[in-house]
Amino acid sequence: MAGGWARDGAVSEQIEASIQDELTRLRAQRKPVGDSLTHCADCQEPIPQARREAIPGVKLCIDCQQERGARPVTRGGINRRGSKDSQLK
Repeated sequence: MAGGWARDGAVSEQIEASIQDELTRLRAQRKPVGDSLTHCADCQEPIPQARREAIPGVKLCIDCQQERGARPVTRGGINRRGSKDSQLK
């Protein structure tokens, strides 16, 4: 049951679309592209062969990757769908 100007199911559709957008963004982040580097792009330490084989396209050593993963990621607060409800946090 929708209220106001929204049709039935509109909120559920928006939630589903937001989840799909986030999953797509996360999947794209996790896939390195290209050839693996032999040395870390940040600290220049050698990247072990086993890591290069396990993750094709890897650019960082384990320590630098963990450091990057610990940093908070800020994302833009733009609501492309224009729903006032989705802007409330």
